[in-house]
Amino acid sequence: MIIYHGSKNIITKPEFGKGNIANDYGLGFYCTENIELAKEWACSDKVTNGYANIYEIELKDLKVLDLRDDKYSILNWIAILLKFRSFIIYSPIANQAKDYILKNFYIDVSKYDIIIGYRADDSYFSFAKDFINNTISVEQLALAMRLGKLGYQVVLKSKKAFDNVKYLGSEKAETKVYYLKRAKRDNVARETYFNNYRQHIVTNGLF
Repeated sequence: MIIYHGSKNIITKPEFGKGNIANDYGLGFYCTENIELAKEWACSDKVTNGYANIYEIELKDLKVLDLRDDKYSILNWIAILLKFRSFIIYSPIANQAKDYILKNFYIDVSKYDIIIGYRADDSYFSFAKDFINNTISVEQLALAMRLGKLGYQVVLKSKKAFDNVKYLGSEKAETKVYYLKRAKRDNVARETYFNNYRQHIVTNGLF
């Protein structure tokens, strides 16, 4: 698999154990199979250029949790988010929902070398929060996750995965181009969600 990591820096050797434990899937090295998305992720402000770092990884001997598989649902993804990300819970019912989802849908990610799944970018994370707080149904959430085409991320979790990755090079991402693309993609997702999902009352969905 060829993967790309968007960053302010050129990273020739990803380091196991570095990063933010409160990311979507916990501590890990976050990548994508889409170089354009990596360039957008690299440009988080209007001033600083970034890089799409390019890697090759052999998956044959690695244990991969692919949340795109039909045997998993959007609730498995939500459960992993609830485990690692911080949510503001507005009511006792939402707290009860959180406990129920973690108990019934959480997958122990420590057993895997690589995870492939949705990326909870700014807009996607707000959709997930709305579901936890009973603003939208799970069916609406599943549809909303396709808005803006924010794509999937490939996360290296284990030392074995880090040992199997090979740096191939880097491409520069100019922030004057890719910051605007990033902002536009997020805005499209938010506007479509607000107009087509959040404003609509659903009476027969799963909450």
